[in-house]
Amino acid sequence: MDQSAISILDTPTQPSQVCLPAEGGGGGLLELFAAVSDGRSDQGRDHPVAVVLALAAAAVVAGMRGYTAIAGWVTDVPEPLRRQLYERGQARRPAIGPPSKATIWRVVTDTDAQAFDSAIGTWLMARLVDDTMDTGSTTQTSSTSDCEGGQDDSEQSGLVQVRLDGKVVRGATDADGTQVHLLAALVGRPGDVTVVAAQGQIDSKSNEVPHATEVLDQIPDLRGAVVTADALHTVKATATHIHARGAFYMLPAKENRQALYQAVNALPWAQTPIGHTRTDTGHARITRRTIRVLPAPANLPFPHAEQVYLIERYVTDLRGEHPSAAAALGVTNLPAHLAGPPDLAAYAQDHWGVESLHWLRDTLYREDTSTTRTRSGPRIMATLRNLAIGALRLAGRRDITEATRWANRYMHRPFTILQLTT
Repeated sequence: MDQSAISILDTPTQPSQVCLPAEGGGGGLLELFAAVSDGRSDQGRDHPVAVVLALAAAAVVAGMRGYTAIAGWVTDVPEPLRRQLYERGQARRPAIGPPSKATIWRVVTDTDAQAFDSAIGTWLMARLVDDTMDTGSTTQTSSTSDCEGGQDDSEQSGLVQVRLDGKVVRGATDADGTQVHLLAALVGRPGDVTVVAAQGQIDSKSNEVPHATEVLDQIPDLRGAVVTADALHTVKATATHIHARGAFYMLPAKENRQALYQAVNALPWAQTPIGHTRTDTGHARITRRTIRVLPAPANLPFPHAEQVYLIERYVTDLRGEHPSAAAALGVTNLPAHLAGPPDLAAYAQDHWGVESLHWLRDTLYREDTSTTRTRSGPRIMATLRNLAIGALRLAGRRDITEATRWANRYMHRPFTILQLTT
């Protein structure tokens, strides 16, 4: 597989700007799926793994949630379209009927999950690059709901952001009975489309922290990217790893890292002027966010730190009543000439756009109530949902729930969105 296809950054062309690669690549989805195995040879098979996975992917784009729904939808795929896929997949009998539910289940549950994640990440990143080239811009300003993610900010930075975040698939369990816990890396500029570039499964005897670098290492080129995560990942080893790969980290400083928190909290914030303010109105409330930024002290107990920041959030109802306030400290190795207060504020706020992916998987696909339990099944289904959401967003569809209905009204649409038709 062409690993360069998910290389997200070139060497900076200007001190304040990092660019996506000049070209996409990595091949089509069917070709990428051909490199994924379910442990058996495709030679002489009526239903090649790549074709079954492609049909399942199209079904999920159309909103199908489980094996029964996928199998029923695949049965309705027009024969000429299905035959085209089977011919391209080098099936022994291209004109054979659709795969049964048992065949779909067997392929999905036996598929190499890591190879499948890599194939999906490669394809999504290539499409993200193509989308950036087609629009001719580094950012797309849009207004979306909290659940759909993204931010409208005319002062966004051009640096690519990599958001690390984990999710427990609550209704699914491994072979040993433990819940499936996945850690994903979402890539995109603040306020723009994001896609899942890499994903890994957390060992039942571990947590996200030691797996963070493994997931980041699935993206071959991190140079110049800004990696954001929650406070669990504010770890010296992770920060050092990100810095060593030529990337930047932006991490919260909370009480779980006492020495760092105390050092940052003791700085003269009251005497530090506000560097940037943003006010948003929506969901029956007014939210005002401010950020103060200081150079990192030389004795700060965290590696490579360049700046520290304090973000304060004030929320009232639309009448200005029932106020609430919250504050968050953080640290970054981004130098001031690359990221000023507006940039840091955008990265911090946009990180939580990752919740839109979780929200969609839970509400649209009802992932947390799924009882998929066998072998690779839960992880493969989660990856198919990542693919569907990313592909629909790259197709310009902001409301993913309505987009799945739109895709399901005409059988050719999911295949067009996934570029599976010639």
